Amino acid sequence: MIRKPVTLAAVLAVSLTAPLAPVQAAPVTVPTATGEAQIETTPDTVAVFDIAAVDTISALGVEIAGVPNSLYLNRLNDVAQNATVVGTLFEPDFEALANLNPDLIIAGGRSSAQVEALSRLAPTLDMTITPDGYVDQIRARTTAYGEIFGKQAEADALLAQLDEKLTAARNAVADQGNALIILTNGGNISTYGKGSRFGWLHSALGLPEAVENVDQTQAHGESVSFEFIAEANPDWLLVVDRGAAIGQAGEAAQATLDNALVAGTNAAQNGHIVYLDPAEIYVAGGGISAAMHTLDQITDAFGS
Repeated sequence: MIRKPVTLAAVLAVSLTAPLAPVQAAPVTVPTATGEAQIETTPDTVAVFDIAAVDTISALGVEIAGVPNSLYLNRLNDVAQNATVVGTLFEPDFEALANLNPDLIIAGGRSSAQVEALSRLAPTLDMTITPDGYVDQIRARTTAYGEIFGKQAEADALLAQLDEKLTAARNAVADQGNALIILTNGGNISTYGKGSRFGWLHSALGLPEAVENVDQTQAHGESVSFEFIAEANPDWLLVVDRGAAIGQAGEAAQATLDNALVAGTNAAQNGHIVYLDPAEIYVAGGGISAAMHTLDQITDAFGS
């Protein structure tokens, strides 16, 4: 049998009609809450069980395939509408996850207890952000997601914005006195200090504490009274309304603090009670967009 010579035209014809093999990114190693983890290829389908991670990943322009049943923030409605519900923050829907078949699952914070179970379905990262070095961890998570999803340029741009807002907030709070951070939960109140989940507002901004050595062992802060607030007499009162953050019915923060003891403080007398957007700092805390939103609030309040 005589073999015909293979021409350049024939080679080109085959190459143009053959399916293209997917381009795989080189493996990347990223820091997580439990140590370094290696991601072999850029994930195509990702499920996310942490609102802070949803916040940052969506800010990078990455489509998220699976999310919890509520994201709490109106600005994340588009993310929720374009994704499959795969359970709650505390209880994954493993059947829905199996149908989604994600390449990667990201958990953290409220969902961190589910990491081991989730890992049986797909590679799972625990991206919990802790109070210690809070802003540095936001930076590290943003960089890590940029590397995982091939969005390094977008991550760098977000980090530059974060640095600008940190500088603006530091300048706004300088020489403006001290502050007390409190959480209202219905009619109950608690306070948070420098080493707490909200303490980055003190440590990252150089904002002095009205009360030092607050107990940081309680997840919802150290329970205090109105007499405590009156005695602390803060120059500024930064308020987080937990009920409003999670859509819970009950007494609003303004009603809780409407009493003579709070009204007599320097903060109240000077119009320095700041009601922080609770969903941003309480639910999505640790997300880069959420952090920037809170910083804008601080800058606006202290700069006015």
